[in-house]
Amino acid sequence: MFDIEIATDSLLDALPEATLVIDLAQDRIVQANHRAETLLGVPRGGGIALSSLLRVSLAQFIVFVDEIAHRGEAWSRDIILNHHDGTPVACELRGRMIDAERRHLLLAALDLDELERHARHAEVADLYRSGLREWQRTQEFFAELERRNQLILNAAGEGIYGVNAEGKTTFVNRAAQEMLGWSTEDLLGHDIHSIIHHHHLGGEVYPAQDCPIYRSFRFEQVNRIEDEVFWRKDGKPIRVEYVSTPIYDHKVLAGAVVIFRDITERKESEMRLRRAMAEVADLRDRLEQENAYLQEEITSERAHHDIIGHSPAIRQVLTQIDLVAKTDTTVLLTGETGTGKALIASAIHKNSARKRRSLIHFKCGSVAPEALEAELFGQIRGAFPGALRDKPGKLELAHGGTLFLDDLEELPLEVQGRLLDALQTRRVTRLGDTRSREIDIRAVAASTRSLEKVVAAGGLRRDLYLTLNVFPIQCPPLRDRCEDIPDLTAHVLDRACKRLNRAKPVVTEGAMRRLMAYDWPGNVRELHNVIERAAIVSKGRKLIVELGAGEAGPDGPLPRVRTEREMHDALRANLVAGMKEADGRVAGAGGAAALLGVPATTLYSRLKTYAISRDDWA
Repeated sequence: MFDIEIATDSLLDALPEATLVIDLAQDRIVQANHRAETLLGVPRGGGIALSSLLRVSLAQFIVFVDEIAHRGEAWSRDIILNHHDGTPVACELRGRMIDAERRHLLLAALDLDELERHARHAEVADLYRSGLREWQRTQEFFAELERRNQLILNAAGEGIYGVNAEGKTTFVNRAAQEMLGWSTEDLLGHDIHSIIHHHHLGGEVYPAQDCPIYRSFRFEQVNRIEDEVFWRKDGKPIRVEYVSTPIYDHKVLAGAVVIFRDITERKESEMRLRRAMAEVADLRDRLEQENAYLQEEITSERAHHDIIGHSPAIRQVLTQIDLVAKTDTTVLLTGETGTGKALIASAIHKNSARKRRSLIHFKCGSVAPEALEAELFGQIRGAFPGALRDKPGKLELAHGGTLFLDDLEELPLEVQGRLLDALQTRRVTRLGDTRSREIDIRAVAASTRSLEKVVAAGGLRRDLYLTLNVFPIQCPPLRDRCEDIPDLTAHVLDRACKRLNRAKPVVTEGAMRRLMAYDWPGNVRELHNVIERAAIVSKGRKLIVELGAGEAGPDGPLPRVRTEREMHDALRANLVAGMKEADGRVAGAGGAAALLGVPATTLYSRLKTYAISRDDWA
């Protein structure tokens, strides 16, 4: 470094060119040698402003000084100096900084006219050419160094850019331009944060003072960020991870360099994986629930039964099953308790295209009201006190299969609307969740009551009733198909004896007559219970049948003897009750004849015999 304190006149005079020592901070010439005094009229002791010699070339000289500050030294022939008396002097200027603070400049001025006059002197010419070649070689060296640096930057697969201490972009490599869509003209010299880093992915403004990149050159921190977004020129965000590192120039913090990688595809893959894992978890929960449900069903005998019988009533039901099973139409089953509605629902499912998936049986009246929605629609953890885990509801468990809604009239009104919406939109939302799930189910509903009356009484939404009552099937009571009792008895007895590990007893004609003469208010379910009880109590070869009130086994007591008048009144009251139950209709499904288990012609005759008119049942 050139020391100002020892820059004596003799040292300056030893230099072959007109030389000035300049204090840039004060715009003052500190010293000058005798050649500068001759060429420019500057006093040896300086003391005058440098700008007085520049005049029109002041702007070019400022650029020249910036080049010296950047490169350490520079030369130029484009700057015109003026003699102290105002006369222009054509010069070649060479300058370099002479202290660490870059405050003092050593400026050498060569008079071009003088160089031309002495060009004939070989020694001067050789010296000049030698200096020029050296200068050119230096320029070529730095140009090649810069070119190689650019090649290295552009060969990198990661995006790289630099910012100065003001946040202005100083360089951008090719990968960064390709990833961001911005060119060097768009970015160089501009505030890059406001161009590519201005908002978070959610749309919130991203203040520059919160940016880790700015913290790098403000607080000298290396920051590694794993998930942020840069914004492309087309307005689309890209997910990035980056490292911002402070850079120094002569131990002075000058800015930061940022190396980033586009991780959009990786993040999308991670998101797809998370969704897949969530779906797998949901499917696992659903399969666990289905498995638990099927284990329960295995223990239920109805899961193993086929529909037994050959009576006209049961053949009509089988025909209806064949008609509707292959479709996805909703079915409404009605009939008394124990008539086999669940069995018919199972037959519809087994003969449908959904038979490979589950038939989910949901008894609407078997769940406490406060737990019913969670049981039907599902829940997520924390949806309500006690909801400790995610759990699919019966609607989700039936996805791809059949949902059997038993005892439909027991469903609370506040749940009916939500069920209707799920059936119509084919989507279900678990309790506590905001995301709906798609469901593909076939609904079969059942009831022991007249749903039209339930609707009229306000116990069932009419729109839900109409949605489910697309294909109604009436399940006949056992008293209307007495000819099926022998087949049913043999089937139930055979299964009961196998399960009880008992020898199969013989059903005598007398026992069968009693079975066929019995009214069976509990229908097939009651028959099942009677036969299983008979299989248990029968110790010999014959089946001992114990029927309900008014009936007993062969060794039991006979019923109380009634008078003719009592029998007449009882028969008449029973006929009136049948007509009232059927709303005055005699024939057809649900008519009084069907309820009483007699032909319609017989009922008409008895109504006349007992003098029963509309006034009796209206």
